[in-house]
Amino acid sequence: DENECEQNNGGCSEFCVNLKNSYRCECGIGRTLGSDGKTCEEIEGCHNNNGGCSHTCIEVEDTYQCECPRGLVLSEDNHTCQVPVLCKSSSIEVNIPKDLVGGLDLSLINTSCKGVSNGTHVNIHFSLKSCGTVVDVINDKIIATNLVTGLPKQTPGSNGDIIVRTSKLLIPVTCEFPRRYTISEGYVPNLKNSPLEIMSRNQGIFPFTLEIFKDKDFDEPYRGALPTLKLRDSLYFGIEPLVHVNGLETLVESCFATPTSKIDEILKYYLIQDGCVSDDSVKQYTSKDHLAKHFQVPVFKFVGKDNKEVFLHCRILVCGALDESSRCAQGCRRRVRRSAETEEEEEEESDHVANHILTGGPIRINFDD
Repeated sequence: DENECEQNNGGCSEFCVNLKNSYRCECGIGRTLGSDGKTCEEIEGCHNNNGGCSHTCIEVEDTYQCECPRGLVLSEDNHTCQVPVLCKSSSIEVNIPKDLVGGLDLSLINTSCKGVSNGTHVNIHFSLKSCGTVVDVINDKIIATNLVTGLPKQTPGSNGDIIVRTSKLLIPVTCEFPRRYTISEGYVPNLKNSPLEIMSRNQGIFPFTLEIFKDKDFDEPYRGALPTLKLRDSLYFGIEPLVHVNGLETLVESCFATPTSKIDEILKYYLIQDGCVSDDSVKQYTSKDHLAKHFQVPVFKFVGKDNKEVFLHCRILVCGALDESSRCAQGCRRRVRRSAETEEEEEEESDHVANHILTGGPIRINFDD
């Protein structure tokens, strides 16, 4: 059986699907095949393939729009209706309209994780570490996936479910979290110790905190009143995850200090850069948690009599622990002459995290005897 799609994509303008002794051209969402069966054309209205809408298509003046039944939401493609998913660092919540699942028992990959009905919806709660959830690192995202499966109930339910309209229901659930985070902090945590929360396009949150510890055991962070450190003291700080997920690891790409809370402060001093310790006085400790990173550095201040405060800013990258080619696995990678393309990528990455900064502190430095 020859694969016609291998040569010039079968002549298809978009997708070519190989079939037995034949092939078929297909188009993306919002487009349809033209009369030649190969060229894709924009769908101009509801009369043409329902406008590409998965559910309801409504004509609006000279255009059209897709709408969803009650309980479903329109996805980013503006054509497909999907079940709403709430992605949090500690839990994932799926709320499925009961109209879709009457007569079906819902469960996740781990079938012991069941849905619970509240009368109008069937709710399923699970975490990144439970119910068979799979966590992968793909490109610039951490992606958690699971699958809601609905099978016919063995006996009629007390809520009147005595018929079914489908033999099986499959609802893929996906939560996306960005891999890069920037955390800013004074020498001590914010009094409220609020976590860094990063909102992904699917409402994903993957939080870290920058903690300042009292000693090299890294067990007791400062709480309450902000301490005053002297120049001869040691500063113990660390990156702590608020969610512990197996299969991931972190790399502290950079840590730098500034005399103010502004991350774009002109005056800055790097402790870690490109994953490398750039100040020989910085010491890294082995952490019990594979996502945590712990460091020690002698207390310092910025030159100038008015500079009595120091803020730390750390940038973190999350990778798959088994990916031997990942940036985390490479560790320290000292930079050579950068290309314009590399600088452009770095600017994009900087833009990606610039609006997700937690700032706290500061601590006053006592440099008098």
